[in-house]
Amino acid sequence: MKNIMLFIALSLLMLGCSSNDKYVQWETEPPSHFPKITAVGYAPLATQPSDIQSHKMLMAMQASKVAAYRELAEQVYGQKIDAVSNVSEWLLTNDSVKSSVSGIIRGAKVVKTYPSGDFYVTELELDFKQVWHLYEQQNRSKRIKDVTYF
Repeated sequence: MKNIMLFIALSLLMLGCSSNDKYVQWETEPPSHFPKITAVGYAPLATQPSDIQSHKMLMAMQASKVAAYRELAEQVYGQKIDAVSNVSEWLLTNDSVKSSVSGIIRGAKVVKTYPSGDFYVTELELDFKQVWHLYEQQNRSKRIKDVTYF
């Protein structure tokens, strides 16, 4: 009986100590450094699927921009590599490697786009200060500014 009374007394004491009556005020905290990364995308003009030269140019422009965005995504998110090798009777019978990139790039800007020989080239820049401002609007990183207990 004494043990039960002691247990109840300690439980009530612990409940009194754990107060959830507080107000927490948050503020965002920017990183100390904002890097800039660049990417270059290339697309061949000759292999674009059109007979009209101006259409080939527009298609190559778009393809080079997509290639540059892919390179930015590789730098930001990394590249997933899947590799399979099959060996039979101590001989390599099949070897395949697949790569993929997945991510969202916001805030990149086209620095330069131009034809260069048989290719079309697009240069992009991603300033992480701009990225931080864009993401801050959606996913605010927070730290405790002040806590008021009641």
